[in-house]
Amino acid sequence: MQDGVLELTVLMPCLNERRTLAACVGKAFAFLQAHGVQGEVLVADNGSTDGSPELARSLGARVVEVSQRGYGAALIAGIAAARGRYVIMGDADDSYDFGALGPFLGALRGGAELVMGNRFQGEIRHGAMPALHRYLGNPVLSFIGRLLFRAPVGDFHCGLRGFDRQAIGRLGLRCEGMEFASEMVIKAAMQGLCIAEVPTTLSPDGRDRPPHLRSWRDGWRHLRLLLLFSPRWLFLYPGLALTGLGMLLVALLVQGPIGIGSVGLDVHTMLYAAGAALVGLQVLSLALCAKVYGVQVGLLPDNALLAALRRRLSLEAGLVLGALLVALGLVLSVRSVMVWEQVRFGALDPQLGMRLVIPALLVLMSGVQVAFVSMLMGVLGLGQSARHWPAR
Repeated sequence: MQDGVLELTVLMPCLNERRTLAACVGKAFAFLQAHGVQGEVLVADNGSTDGSPELARSLGARVVEVSQRGYGAALIAGIAAARGRYVIMGDADDSYDFGALGPFLGALRGGAELVMGNRFQGEIRHGAMPALHRYLGNPVLSFIGRLLFRAPVGDFHCGLRGFDRQAIGRLGLRCEGMEFASEMVIKAAMQGLCIAEVPTTLSPDGRDRPPHLRSWRDGWRHLRLLLLFSPRWLFLYPGLALTGLGMLLVALLVQGPIGIGSVGLDVHTMLYAAGAALVGLQVLSLALCAKVYGVQVGLLPDNALLAALRRRLSLEAGLVLGALLVALGLVLSVRSVMVWEQVRFGALDPQLGMRLVIPALLVLMSGVQVAFVSMLMGVLGLGQSARHWPAR
């Protein structure tokens, strides 16, 4: 152990937890002593007005005062102030047993960089978790997290977890609210950290007031974060589906009406299909821009495919492709005008006219879209290049 560096920091975010804080701090110190662990108990106080900071200090804990309100803000400040190589964090409401941290520390010593508690593999005691959270909120959000990020975690929102302080520090965690819990797991999975799970027990908390958690508000914030960290699912896959289906229907209907059983599809369907294709192309553009921006600001990891796209799809290449599509759209538009001329610019059979106009407009607008997105990507590229300019 290096001088001044402890093995373990037991970190507790705190906001008016005087009723249960003494029990939590006492159990944590008892664990450190019983297992011969060089460690500390650190309370990240988030503006308590009930004397919690003074109580924590009197019990031997170190206290860091965090003025920025929020569960995540308190933990971010606490992690920054921690002196341990490892950190095990848990709520100060006595719902987790700080005297039973052995499996967490053992997994960290074994090489895991993030160790998640799993209450569903352990025990959820009667009254400890609302039915809405137990049977809907946690299972659904955890499933979505595993699906989107391939994170080997069965309980995304367990408040008791341990981690290697330096490894987690490299993730650049930013969320200041309850969604901090999801952000940690998402970024750890995306950055390829070694993640382990251990069963844990959740007990009814000892508060004499309602919890800070708000089910629907915080549940939505967790879900929103999951989607924002996954441009593939938020933008790419819906965009591909809309563009592919729209283009396919337009291509089929250009030849003439088609029937599916007793249902006939014609130019009206073609118009909606073209709209779907354009919306899909717009969403695909957002997927690309979101990914590039996310990589630049450190929210998302880079990958080989994106790097290859940036090299090959330059501003000039995008402008050329856009110009070619616009030119093709204009050619098709001229063709439709020639057909109109055949009836001396009078009334034209809508089925004939729209079958020409819709594809022309689709190709023309797609070209404009590609050109402007290429310019936007060029703007984002300027930001990427500026970071590599030498300092003067």
